[in-house]
Amino acid sequence: METVPPAVDLVLGASACCLACVFTNPLEVVKTRLQLQGELQARGTYPRPYRGFVASVAAVARADGLWGLQKGLAAGLLYQGLMNGVRFYCYSLACQTGFTQQPGGTMVAGAVAGALGAFVGSPAYLIKTQLQAQTVAMMAVGHQHNHQSVLGALETIWRQQGPLGLWRGVGGAVPRVTVGSAAQLATFASAKAWVQERQWLPEDSWLEALAGGMISSVAVVAVMTPFDVVSTRLYNQPVDQAGRGQLYGGLIDCLVKIWRQEGPLALYKGLGPSYLRLGPHTILSMLFWDELRKLAKRAQHQGT
Repeated sequence: METVPPAVDLVLGASACCLACVFTNPLEVVKTRLQLQGELQARGTYPRPYRGFVASVAAVARADGLWGLQKGLAAGLLYQGLMNGVRFYCYSLACQTGFTQQPGGTMVAGAVAGALGAFVGSPAYLIKTQLQAQTVAMMAVGHQHNHQSVLGALETIWRQQGPLGLWRGVGGAVPRVTVGSAAQLATFASAKAWVQERQWLPEDSWLEALAGGMISSVAVVAVMTPFDVVSTRLYNQPVDQAGRGQLYGGLIDCLVKIWRQEGPLALYKGLGPSYLRLGPHTILSMLFWDELRKLAKRAQHQGT
């Protein structure tokens, strides 16, 4: 991939993913509701206000209005900017040092960059999840936190749980983004290079990035969805006065409880919307990023 300064990649990566977020946030709302539906209940023993992707979109729109499909957008944009700014910056540093040219270097760099980005962006993801879960009582799934806004949620969590409360659930977020980032960055780079070698598409065309993103999105969804379900549960669970989760003690405890009480397939709840969201998000993010990098490189060449 073209070399641009890491600081430029920070801006380009954050901008690309924020652009993608605007289009995919409605899918994130639906996915969050499906992942919380039937929490710690055996299949068939709970009401299902959300059934499948299309019906769930309609259910959200009926309950919350069309704007309800963009619930948590501000927090989502904040998360994408923070997490992906850090992620692309760190990955660009690894590219610049030549680390990604080593065997397995692309995957390791993507994993480490993703873990750092997830940690920085965790408070925004916490608030995004809680806002997207909120709805009218008859359609509610999961715990309802009743936040009024992003700033209101920040103030409430800070006052009740202290600053560490903003990082509650980070133990699920870091593995989620680590495996997703490793799969995304490694498969995108490899897939794009493979498409370029085959010369099926015009040289230096945006279609090469599109093809790479489409292949990458399949890998991302396959490895990321179980961690995505766990992350949603950890972020949305109620807490006691000491700020401890009342349902799950952490990543492993959540995985075990979901497996035992809901069955292994519950770890893939919301898979359809998850792909419909992560697929386009991955494709758009990597396409926007790749095209913006080309523009940045051209600008560099013109300035020399």
